[in-house]
Amino acid sequence: MMDNTEESNTKQQPQTTSEIQVKKHLKVTEINYRRNKESNYTEKITELEQNFDYNSYKDHYWSDPELSILYGTPLYEVASPSQKIALNHLFWVGGYNLTAASETNTVLYNQITGSVFYSIGGYETLCHELDVETSQERYHIHAFRTVANMTELTLLSDVIIGNPFTGHESKAMQGGMIGRLSPGPMRHLFSFNWGSTPFLASQYYALRFIANMILKLTEHSRSQYFKELEKKNEFIPAPSAISYYHFLDESFHTTTSQLIAQDLYKDFPKPTKYEKFMANLSIYMMQLTVLSGLSAGAVASFYPDNLFVIPLVYKILRSPLFAMSTQEALSWIERCFCHEHEGLHLNLKYHQRLISDLCRFFDKLDYIWPINREMRVMATGGSISKAIQNNTKFFHKFSKSVTCENGNPI
Repeated sequence: MMDNTEESNTKQQPQTTSEIQVKKHLKVTEINYRRNKESNYTEKITELEQNFDYNSYKDHYWSDPELSILYGTPLYEVASPSQKIALNHLFWVGGYNLTAASETNTVLYNQITGSVFYSIGGYETLCHELDVETSQERYHIHAFRTVANMTELTLLSDVIIGNPFTGHESKAMQGGMIGRLSPGPMRHLFSFNWGSTPFLASQYYALRFIANMILKLTEHSRSQYFKELEKKNEFIPAPSAISYYHFLDESFHTTTSQLIAQDLYKDFPKPTKYEKFMANLSIYMMQLTVLSGLSAGAVASFYPDNLFVIPLVYKILRSPLFAMSTQEALSWIERCFCHEHEGLHLNLKYHQRLISDLCRFFDKLDYIWPINREMRVMATGGSISKAIQNNTKFFHKFSKSVTCENGNPI
């Protein structure tokens, strides 16, 4: 018959490194989940949305002026004070329409990857956290689109940046960070993979982390702006407050992304060659599409301007906000997008900050190709001269197309 000491030693076998690692990851998940559940930031966002009236905030900046469309360009220098505030508001609209589209992606992929983690067993708290985040994202999306659409209708007499509430789910899926990753068939392949194995489900969160960090570039600044107004007991516009509370909500989501992408994948069987290939291909594609250049018209934007910004700015210049003729609008676009200016140098600083953060993040993943670990494609895109060259090439085609559309001689 065993004595108590022998029985105790038999029951309490030393834990393996793997078991200790899993327990640590589950503990972090539990803390993040509890804190997220106890917060009320989503409720504050919804309340601000429900009481939103653009006219109450139309005369106030919603962030530091540098977070404005065309900031640092020749046109911004000569814009009137009211036009500069409007460009600040439209930058908020553009940024959060993209965020809404990206969070539409998140709603889907949280469910796809969550089903993989749930089937493993032992990760129920993580799945609950993903469910909470999905619910929060739905409220975020509704708030962003409500404020954005009301702002556009007042300033531009039309919704030209964002999508209407109904009938555009597929466009939102294409327009978000993950949606822009690749063409339809390739996107479907990635979706299938992220729902197939624990490793690939985990790897999706490396891409989600990239999206989290891109948003943080502007939201950290917006949160500082909110806190400064609050500290000085000054008037706080509702969109500034929405940005602040969203920043706090997203801190939980960013923790989830980082935990799964950097640590949790090590709990599972080592990836096959195919899994490593697909994981690296998705990151490479993200560099090639979302992070491939510098915008001359919007800071913290690294898509080529021809995809979104130049056509958008043309519509803004032709709207009642500036009321320009076709030729006036084209002339200003050429000056703002085809020549070096302060705005490009400011965006280069944002680019360098993001690439530094992402290189630190990917350095901790042991399956990453060097081209992804060092963000080489993104680094190549951080060139002012390349941005100007690409914009000039696109401008010639764009100016011909809009001139023909308006029935003017070329």
